[in-house]
Amino acid sequence: MSINSNSKSSEKLENILIIGNGGRENALAWVIEKNEQIKNIYLLPGNAGSTKIHKAKNINLDLNNTDELVNNLKHLNIDLVVIGPETPLANGLGDFLRENNFNVFGPGRDGAKLESSKSWAKQFMLDANIPTANFWKVNTFEKAKEIILSSNNPLVVKADGLASGKGVFIAETKEESLQASAEILKGKFGAAGQSIVLEEKIEGPEVSVFALCDGNKFVLLPTAQDHKRIYEGDKGPNTGGMGAYSPTPIITQNCLNKIINKIIQPTIDELKRKNIEYRGVLYFGLMITKSGPKVIEYNCRFGDPECQTLMPLMDKDFVSLLHKCAMGNLLINDKINNSNKVSGCVIATSKGYPLEYKTGFPIKIGNIDTKDLQIFDSGTSLGNNSETLTNGGRVLSIVCQGDSFDEVFEKIYKNLKEINFEGMFYRKDIGYQVRSNKNLEN
Repeated sequence: MSINSNSKSSEKLENILIIGNGGRENALAWVIEKNEQIKNIYLLPGNAGSTKIHKAKNINLDLNNTDELVNNLKHLNIDLVVIGPETPLANGLGDFLRENNFNVFGPGRDGAKLESSKSWAKQFMLDANIPTANFWKVNTFEKAKEIILSSNNPLVVKADGLASGKGVFIAETKEESLQASAEILKGKFGAAGQSIVLEEKIEGPEVSVFALCDGNKFVLLPTAQDHKRIYEGDKGPNTGGMGAYSPTPIITQNCLNKIINKIIQPTIDELKRKNIEYRGVLYFGLMITKSGPKVIEYNCRFGDPECQTLMPLMDKDFVSLLHKCAMGNLLINDKINNSNKVSGCVIATSKGYPLEYKTGFPIKIGNIDTKDLQIFDSGTSLGNNSETLTNGGRVLSIVCQGDSFDEVFEKIYKNLKEINFEGMFYRKDIGYQVRSNKNLEN
């Protein structure tokens, strides 16, 4: 749909609302605070890390109580709303807030379908002639079984709807494809798995590319690569993300030009053809195959933990670009002003994640070297005596910048030894693609 032209076009940028409670939102608040124009950053609901950001404050409002929400945001004089997670975007929160005259960075329900329905996104790519793997959408195990057994190779199995980054199964055998199909269709992810997408398995390194869009134009963030699997060597089940680094040398300038011409610009053009005015960030999950880059998935929001990795590379004007996107007025010469340093991130998780895990444990942090190093709270809360407690599967994002990836990850792992909570777990090989010491923490 076209965005309501009544949204306020004020250039004033003092009061920001960030919706979400993870490491992504904590990192966004941290970088937005750099801008001297900003007076207040409200996080809804935020986490314990908000207390470490001078201009930030957590607020507790019910997103479903629309009258209360609008009245409170008007009272706070919110100039820009940044919606972090995919679920409120898929539920149409961006549309609702725009209809009530707020500038929103985040697509409407229609644009969010790129993430909320994998089958819709795959058909979108076919319509736009965007390179991607072959696929089949099915809603019965009998049909899935027929397709899997008749295929030459095992198929990737994806829950069609939103599954918090955990609904993709990279099968090594046809039996694993069958098992994943059965589990999803039997309700492993609830309504998100009423249909599944079976996908041809393609080979190559996975990379992340982010574009800030204003409905017509876009600017690119530095490239990144994240680590989805829980264990070293990219083993075990998929998670929301165990770490990341940026930029990735896997994407050369020549490769990036192909991505822009064959994937990013055609995506923007197809959105416009479908009368979808997309104002927000477009995440392209890509695989660099022998025949060129192909789209594995779209996300309609910043990746987590890529966001935590990227934000320390941004300067104080980053929030102004978000504001311009929200108002639909990026300029032709607008660009990302980013550091020449490299950045890395390692996630500390609760024991048992991404399956069952316990929370509520105190987090102890010792002597941290804070030069070019940030600790972004992901799943945390404040206890009765204001101590920080674990409150999620992914608990902390430890992020560092430096002149080399060896320097960055050496410092991250050194400082991780100063952090402790019961059951704390992290991968020791994050960034192995770009580190000299590829397998073990320093």
